[in-house]
Amino acid sequence: MNADRIEKRILLDAPLERVWRAISEASQFGSWFGMAVEGEFVAGTTVVGRIQPTTVDAHVAELQRPHAGLAFSLQIVSVEPMRLFAFRWHPHAVNPQQDYSREPTTLVRFELAPQADGVLLTITESGFEQIPLARRAQAFTANDGGWREQLRMIEKYLALPQS
Repeated sequence: MNADRIEKRILLDAPLERVWRAISEASQFGSWFGMAVEGEFVAGTTVVGRIQPTTVDAHVAELQRPHAGLAFSLQIVSVEPMRLFAFRWHPHAVNPQQDYSREPTTLVRFELAPQADGVLLTITESGFEQIPLARRAQAFTANDGGWREQLRMIEKYLALPQS
């Protein structure tokens, strides 16, 4: 096991353009991920996301509800249409009394690869070895499970009829 990096993959049964919009448009990303995003995802900018229970899974929404309103920053690193969306953030920054701003961030990458039977989405989060030791294992474990759930959330979101 690599304690610095989480990698999750899923083959999504949706057109590339639809998957791209789901990960790169702030409002769509927020609805399956479970956050309200203030602003758009533009490389070189920082946006604020506030936890807002997901609209695609009642069970996950209940798990998110205790953290509703909790704000965190996403530093948008890269937006390469139909291929890559990446941001930096403070992993598992869930204690509203703690200031995480001086801690290093991790890098989250959403990479898309068209396949014959759908789109392969690879989500990678790296940089955990830079997180303070007191939080590192908990942040890694929480985000490892969180990304597993987020794969299910985007899959469910993409199965919904488009509005």
